[in-house]
Amino acid sequence: MRRIAILNQKGGVGKTTTTVNLSAALAATGRRVCVLDLDPQAHATTHLGLEPDGTLPSIYDVLVSNKPLASVRREADQNLWVCPADINLAAAEVELAGVVGREVILRESLAQDATDFDFMLMDCGPSLGVLTLNALAAADEVFIPLQPHFLALHGLSKLLETTALVSRRINPKLQVTGVVVCLFDAQTKLAQEVVNDLRAFLDKSHNQPVPWADARVFDTKIRRNVKLAECPSHGKSIFRYAPTCPGAIDYAALANEVIGAVDVGPAPAPIAVPAETAVPVAV
Repeated sequence: MRRIAILNQKGGVGKTTTTVNLSAALAATGRRVCVLDLDPQAHATTHLGLEPDGTLPSIYDVLVSNKPLASVRREADQNLWVCPADINLAAAEVELAGVVGREVILRESLAQDATDFDFMLMDCGPSLGVLTLNALAAADEVFIPLQPHFLALHGLSKLLETTALVSRRINPKLQVTGVVVCLFDAQTKLAQEVVNDLRAFLDKSHNQPVPWADARVFDTKIRRNVKLAECPSHGKSIFRYAPTCPGAIDYAALANEVIGAVDVGPAPAPIAVPAETAVPVAV
């Protein structure tokens, strides 16, 4: 199982959009996928059609009350499950403040969970607190969604420092696999320059003793697309809401790229993109 934390401490860069739609795309290939919603805003939960009203068990109960993950997991679609969040999760930071080993609670819960998945994607909130540390302690990989502007590059260095600290002290297996460029506009010179700068930075880190030594910028860029902004309000992934739009095409391509990077056994056919809409992503 590949455990992937989708992480960026900056809000509005496409974390939840990427978590949900990449998960749906992977599930469409026949993989068994589970989403862990670790954001108190519960946007991934809402995006997958569940109401985060606090009446059902959630990931909060796993972290604070030691409930098994199986007791909170819900089926959202074929091959796709979610461990939902709700507003109670906002209190977890305070309630876990005095708990010994609070950073590894999620990792221990996953170790006790007998259900096997091919992929587990963790949607992290826009902070580097206890919830995010739990994700990093439990994950093997980090995907970083990034909006292509220069301020995003400044925040990236802080994020990479955090992964290095977690790798050194809590989770030596943690690796930054790659950066997903979101809200991409191929017509702007700025977007191209930021991607080139990012690639140059990651190239300099190759063969260095850091968790991002093998990281890359994914070839697939997630283009600006209003359908991606609309589908959460309908409680659907982009593949249920607008399966032939550019957003669906991009996330299908990203899923195929992720699967191709490190496969997980016998591979069903990749996601089919309708011929009439299959246009190459500009890079």
